[in-house]
This record gives sequence, C-alpha cells and structure tokens, in this order.
Amino acid sequence: MARTGFYPGSFDPVTYGHLDIIARSARLVDKLVLGVGVHHGKQALIPAETRIALLEKVTRPIVEHTGVKIAVTTFDGLAVDAARKHHAGLIIRGLRDSTDFDYEVQMGQMNGAMAPDIETVFLAASPATRMIASSLVKQIARLGGDITLFIPKEAQEVMAKALAKPSH
Repeated sequence: MARTGFYPGSFDPVTYGHLDIIARSARLVDKLVLGVGVHHGKQALIPAETRIALLEKVTRPIVEHTGVKIAVTTFDGLAVDAARKHHAGLIIRGLRDSTDFDYEVQMGQMNGAMAPDIETVFLAASPATRMIASSLVKQIARLGGDITLFIPKEAQEVMAKALAKPSH
C-alpha cells in the first residue's frame, strides 16, 4: 500500500529549508502532497498559482532523484482535513527551533485528536537551513538585501517580480 504524506505551508516563497524537508520527506513516502495554504486572513506576496508552479519546478530534481510522486495543491482550511482529502497518513512538519517545536507539537496533538488515523511527523531542519524563514526572506528582500543564500534562483526571480509590482 502506498504511503502518502502531506506537507502544508505557505511557501511564500519556497526556501531551501522547505526543499530540505521535501527531499527528506521523499525518503519516507511514496507520494508527497505539498499543500499551499491560501488563507483569507493572510495576504501572500506571491499568488497561489505562481507558488504552485514554482514548487512543481523546484521539486522536479527531487522527483527525478527519488522517484517519489509529488503533487502540489492549495488548501484553505485545516491541514488535517486537507491531509484526509488527499488520503495522507502522515502530516509532515519541519522544526527550526524550540519555538517551532512547542507550537508544532501542540498542533500535532490537536490534529491527532481530530484525526487519529493521521500521524504527524516532525523533521528537524538541517543545520544549513535552520535559520531560514519565508517571513525573514521577504523582509530582507523588501529592504534590498541579498536572498540568494536562502531561496532557489527560480524563487528569486518570482520574488523580484512580486516586489516590483506597486502596492495597493
């Protein structure tokens, strides 16, 4: 029986930290569904359609290397409901530090109460990507800083276009 994992996030933008978790998750599952969060209360810098296309492009080498199937979709409700919709038995979450750990464990336990058949798996960030957060990448980019160490070239191009658009 194929094992499906669900990795939710904003991916606004996709970072090397995300790609690290995706590549490591690919060793645990046969299919990995990347859930791009599109919450009405949050204003994303990059449109959802662009984030989906970008994820499909930057994860292609992972697919080719591992043979895992990667699907990218949006979701706007509970991650546990989206995982269930995609028949995922695992929700995958990355942890950068103890702050992430405290929050993610609590969320994982609540998801477990709502869906006991779906296990939450935590992957600690690799040392090289531990400090990367999409929110900080956006802040650095908005202030004209160099983000090349944190996101792939394709994401840098998307960020440059998104930041060049006039604000509403």
